[in-house]
Amino acid sequence: MTDYLNRRTGIHSSSLPVKKRSASCASMVQRVAVIGAGPSGLTSIKGCLDEGLEPTCFESSDDIGGLWRFKEKPELGRANIYKSVIINSSKEMMSFSDFPPPADLPNNMHHSEVLLYLRLYAQTFNLLPHIRFQTTVISVRQKTNFKVTGQWEVETESREGQRETRDFDAVMVCTGHFTQPHLPLRDFPGIESFQGKYFHSWEYCSAEGLEGKRVVVIGIGNSGGDIAVDVSRVAEKVYLSTRSGAWVVGRVGPGGLPLDVVGSSRMDALIRKLFPSWANTMLEKKLNQALDHKLYGLKPKHGFFAQIPVVNDDLPARIISGRVAVKPNVREFCGSSVVFVDGSTIDKVDVVVFATGYNYSFPFLPSALQAKCGYRLQLYKHVFPPALTSPTLAVVGFIHSFGAINPLAEMQARWATRVFKGLTALPTEENMMKEIEKDTAAMYQKFACSERNPLQVDYIPYLDSLSEEVGVRPNIPWLFFKDPTLALQVFLGPCTPYQYRLTGPGKWAGARQAILTQWDRVFQPFKTRVVTEPKPDVTHSSKLSIIMFLSGATLLCCIFYNKLHFASYFSASSFPRSLQLFAG
Repeated sequence: MTDYLNRRTGIHSSSLPVKKRSASCASMVQRVAVIGAGPSGLTSIKGCLDEGLEPTCFESSDDIGGLWRFKEKPELGRANIYKSVIINSSKEMMSFSDFPPPADLPNNMHHSEVLLYLRLYAQTFNLLPHIRFQTTVISVRQKTNFKVTGQWEVETESREGQRETRDFDAVMVCTGHFTQPHLPLRDFPGIESFQGKYFHSWEYCSAEGLEGKRVVVIGIGNSGGDIAVDVSRVAEKVYLSTRSGAWVVGRVGPGGLPLDVVGSSRMDALIRKLFPSWANTMLEKKLNQALDHKLYGLKPKHGFFAQIPVVNDDLPARIISGRVAVKPNVREFCGSSVVFVDGSTIDKVDVVVFATGYNYSFPFLPSALQAKCGYRLQLYKHVFPPALTSPTLAVVGFIHSFGAINPLAEMQARWATRVFKGLTALPTEENMMKEIEKDTAAMYQKFACSERNPLQVDYIPYLDSLSEEVGVRPNIPWLFFKDPTLALQVFLGPCTPYQYRLTGPGKWAGARQAILTQWDRVFQPFKTRVVTEPKPDVTHSSKLSIIMFLSGATLLCCIFYNKLHFASYFSASSFPRSLQLFAG
C-alpha cells in the first residue's frame, strides 16, 4: 500500500487546478464546519481544500470511516455494521473521482478494506489535520447578523464535557442516516409478553450466541437479508419475515464480473430512459430465470427499479437448502410463538431481529431547516435548504440510489463548495421550492418511497445534473470527435466517477488513464491462479474449418432445393417462438 501512496503523489489536491476567486467571494466564505468524518465528510473536507477554503471537521468518535468503522459494541448515536459486511457496490463504482482504488483490492470489499481505502484517501490528500476527533456538535445556529454575513455559530462538546462555540462562514452536514434505529414495537401485538430475546439489527454484531436457536428476522432490506444468511449458518432455523417482498440480485454478474460494473453504462441508462417499461420487464424476466421470485416467496408488488433491491449472493442457496424460510408479515406474538398474517405459527422462537430501518433527523439543526416536502427534507437537489437568505449550509450524502453513495456525496460536496464561494449561483427561493415539489412528485411516482425510505434518485441523471452545476459533465459528442477510444469507454463502459474529472473545475490529468485502465483493476484481484490457454491444434483447426465449410455449403444447397419447406419454417406460427428464443 505504501507503493500505492507513492504512485499517487502526483495527484495531491494541491496539484489540482483551483479557479481564482474574487476578493468579495473570499471575504464571504472562508471557514467551513464539516460535521462527520465518514466518506461524505472526508470528500467534503477535500472539496473545501480544492476550492481554497479552510475546513474544520468535527467527528464524535476517535477515528474516520463513519459507517465503515466496525465497532465490537454498538455506540449510541453512531452507525453500526456487523462483522460479515461486504460492500454491495464494487470498488470501481464506489471510488472517489480522482482516487482509483488499489488494483489488488477485491472488487466487492469487506468493511475493513473499505476503511483501508478511506484511510488511503485521507492520507493522500492530507485530510486528517483538519479533523477534530471526539468532538460532538451540539447545535448549529444562525448568527444574529446572518442576513448580512451568512455565518453560523457551531457549539461543540469534547469527550471530557467541555463546550465551545465557534463562528463559521458555512456548514456541511455529513452525518448520514443510519444512526437512529426504528423499532416499531406497537405494530406487533403481544411483543411485551414475548418470552425470547428481541433487538434491532443495529445491535447485531455476529451470529455468536445464536447457535442452535430458532430465529425470526423481520424485514427484508439488505440488513435483513444479510443477517438471515449469517445466522442461518449456526442457527437451528431462520425465518425471514417480509411484508412486501423484494427483488434479490447477486454481486456476481455475467462472466463472474461485478454486476454493477457490467450493467451501469450510459447506454444502459439511455435505454431505461427511452423504454422504461420494457427495460423493467426484461430485467425482471432475467432475474426470474435465475431465481423464480414467486416460487421462493420473494416477489414484491413493485417493479425492479422502484426500490433498491436486496443484494445477496447467498440468500437463494440458504432458502433452497431449507436453512432460511421466507414468511409473510408477523401478525402477533403469543408467548414464545410468532403468528404470521397467513395464520401459520412458529413455536419456541428464541430470538427476533427487527431489521426495520432507521429514523432520520438532524437534532443539532434549527427546526426550520428540517421542514419536509412529503417524506423528504426540503432540500434543493437534496443539498440546499431553499429558505436561507445566504446559501451557506449544505447537507451532503443524505441520499439513496441504485449506485454507490461516495460519488454522489463527492459531487454534492464539489457543488456546495463552489456555491459557498459564489462561483455557482442558486435559483430564487420560489424557483427552488417549485423544483423541490416537482422533483418530489416525480420521485414518488417513480419510486416506492416511504417514511423509512424517504428519497431516491436516478444515479447517472442525478450525477449529470449536479455535474452541470459544477461544470464537469462529460461532453460525449465532443469526445467522439476528439478521442473516440475514450468516448466509447465513457458511453459503453461502466459510468465510473473518473468521468467527472475529464474537464472543468478540478480537472484531473489522470482521469483518462483511470477510465482506460478500470477493467485492469477489475481483473487484477482474480489473478490469484493464472490459467494458461492450451495451444491451438493447427491441423485439427484446419480439418474443422473444412468440415464446417462443406457442411455450410451442403446446408445452403438443401435450403435452395427446399424453398417451400424453408418458407414454412418461418411461418406466422413459428416466428414468435424464434423471437422468444432470441429474447431469452
